Amino acid sequence: MTLKKTLTIAGSDTSAGAGMQADLKAFQEHGTYGMVALTVVVTMDPSTWSHTVTPLPTSLLQQQIDTALSTGVDAIKTGMLASEEIIQIASDAIQKSGTDVVVIDPVMVCKGEDEVLNPGNTEAMIKYLLPYATVVTPNLFEAGQLAGTGTPKTIEEMKTAAVKIHELGAKNVVIKGGKALAHEKAVDLFYDGQEFRLLETEKVGSTYNHGAGCTFAASICANLANGLSVTEAVIEAKEFVTAAIKHGFALNDFVGPVMHGAKPRFGAPTVEVTTV
Repeated sequence: MTLKKTLTIAGSDTSAGAGMQADLKAFQEHGTYGMVALTVVVTMDPSTWSHTVTPLPTSLLQQQIDTALSTGVDAIKTGMLASEEIIQIASDAIQKSGTDVVVIDPVMVCKGEDEVLNPGNTEAMIKYLLPYATVVTPNLFEAGQLAGTGTPKTIEEMKTAAVKIHELGAKNVVIKGGKALAHEKAVDLFYDGQEFRLLETEKVGSTYNHGAGCTFAASICANLANGLSVTEAVIEAKEFVTAAIKHGFALNDFVGPVMHGAKPRFGAPTVEVTTV
């Protein structure tokens, strides 16, 4: 059996709940062969859990990308890209790879941190990444930044942002409302340029959701690599990440990661899909 090869260009979360660690776990759970080109290393102060982001030399990132691409990757996902130069390198890698399966997770801040990694990154993502995105998966804040609309607070505002992001070049847009949106269910909005679909599950009470966004995007990437349609890939990824959040656990006093192997072990809720 030959596994599809999925590459993440992302940062390392030393606590291993998010970043490339989450990506590789999700790739593995979905039956693909995961590879990584590491952009930054994120470490945490043991006493406060404040984050330090340390970029790797761009020459080393390029060497990693060259190594991975030489194997013939089937799909690429991007995560934390800490500078405009790194974003351009990732864009060049996507174009050089020849793959048409590209999932952009437009990471702009570290979980638990409010400071945007680099204010110039948003424009760089719009210019260098969105035109190649099969799917882009912003959360509410990231959607507002990309669309220039401010953070959406309603489903109608999510729809407005999704249209603007699609017009910037992304073929499909999934805005993650999750439980942050003032809605009775955990809701994401999926827009393919033709119609809007709400993906809804019951809200999970657990606060152990570290790595949920990375896991969701990586699951979409693996599903697409394995031949699922975009709609099928997104719905399964929501099932997968909802189960992962439901069975998340406390790593320490500061953070609780999702459980990446939860869906095959415990099952997953049905995702309600509604055209709006």
